[in-house]
Amino acid sequence: MPERVAHPLAAPLHGFWELVHGPLAHWAALTPNAVALRSETHSLSFAQLHDEVVARRAITTQRRAPSMLLLDTSRGTLECVIDFLAIIASGRCAAVSDPEWPPSMHEQVSVCMPEATSDQFEATSLTPFYTGFTSGSTGVPKGFMRHHHSWTESFRVSIADFGPVAAQRVLAPGRMSHSLFLFGVMHGLWCGAGAVVQEKFSALRCLQWLADDAAPVLVAVPSQLLLMLQWAEQRGLPPIKGVQLVQISGARWMRSQTPALKRLFPNARIVEFYGASEASYIAWMDADADAPASAVGRPFSNVALSIRHTPDQSTDGAGLIYLRSPMVFMDYVGQNVDRTGVLRDGNWLSVRDMGYIDTAGLLHLAGRESRMIVTRGKNLFPEELEDLLQSHPAIARTSVLGVPDALRGTLIHAVVQWRDGASQPPSTHELSQWLRSRTESFKHPRNWWVASEWPQTSSGKTNHRALASLVQQQLNASGTALVLMPWLS
Repeated sequence: MPERVAHPLAAPLHGFWELVHGPLAHWAALTPNAVALRSETHSLSFAQLHDEVVARRAITTQRRAPSMLLLDTSRGTLECVIDFLAIIASGRCAAVSDPEWPPSMHEQVSVCMPEATSDQFEATSLTPFYTGFTSGSTGVPKGFMRHHHSWTESFRVSIADFGPVAAQRVLAPGRMSHSLFLFGVMHGLWCGAGAVVQEKFSALRCLQWLADDAAPVLVAVPSQLLLMLQWAEQRGLPPIKGVQLVQISGARWMRSQTPALKRLFPNARIVEFYGASEASYIAWMDADADAPASAVGRPFSNVALSIRHTPDQSTDGAGLIYLRSPMVFMDYVGQNVDRTGVLRDGNWLSVRDMGYIDTAGLLHLAGRESRMIVTRGKNLFPEELEDLLQSHPAIARTSVLGVPDALRGTLIHAVVQWRDGASQPPSTHELSQWLRSRTESFKHPRNWWVASEWPQTSSGKTNHRALASLVQQQLNASGTALVLMPWLS
């Protein structure tokens, strides 16, 4: 295992450094006037942020509040960060809702919240402080709960593996209901460098801030980076030399865009990392346009990996990915929640992703076990075909689905969305010809659909379940699949 590089102010490894909010008082005393949080309209120093958190914590502790509080994220990004810190500073756990949830969903989630109340809760490294939400199988968001150590260890390994640059001020331009951005903000505050947030995402404003040296670290999802690249090209913007680290996660990065991203941020280390809500960091790699689409990197220095096969698996070496790490989640929230999305074996955890490790130690992700399709007697991971189709110059997004057919078993359907500005979309014959020279015939879709609108989950990923439902509705209505039917227009 590589030698760990400790943050210079993170020793000894106890006390406030073991709590996500712990160092706030330290930085308020040491660098009171340094900017802790900045948004489009407001800026708070570490002293001001500390005072706000203390005041709101006092309000929280005036009543016998439950051990877990559902955070109202509709108040805005900056207010959300302050409220989050106040809740966890009181020793309680903050459950971060999505501002787009309808009232009925808020009610369904609230029912799952623990009811234990007390005048005093004590925060320790192993007490829960955060509950995020991921898509549940029933359509109701499923809460995943974390203790402080799972994030403070993530903070430390970021610096150990990415280098000291990871401890600098971060721009996290997304909603705090997305754990990637909340994590980025908390990391910036924990390190004493501060964070820049946006009340509403603007690619152009991000570029302007970065050009003004607002933050040397950028945390973003692929869709945000693509918009930044489009704006930079349209405006003819010069390279932004102050950015030193770009961290990409949340979805697969379109590696064909890596050279353009390197031209925009010529002095930045650009890293992709693979993780999961339940596992935090798993593997990472420096962005490489020539890397295999399936590669997701080597494990973080505090993560051990194990690939496990079952007798009925014949997936060319791919097996279930198990990991052992100090950064995994505690449990899902609620008594009756579906827990089959993860597998546990002692200290080992699997989120049911499948993959393999090559001879160079690089982890390759085949796909999610639940999405694997058996067609013509062979196993197909939709993610592989989706990555290939999205490398076509006319295709922006795609979802590959397996649809049962009474006569022919499971048929492959592909839903695509054209890129903006695509001149003449290819025909199904042209797409089939294009695929013929690139992959095996059993992976070729038998039916094609076009979507003008693209359903996404709350975390910005493709909602494959919603697309499958819409395809099935069309099949039930017409009896046969209509090729290239714009059924989401």
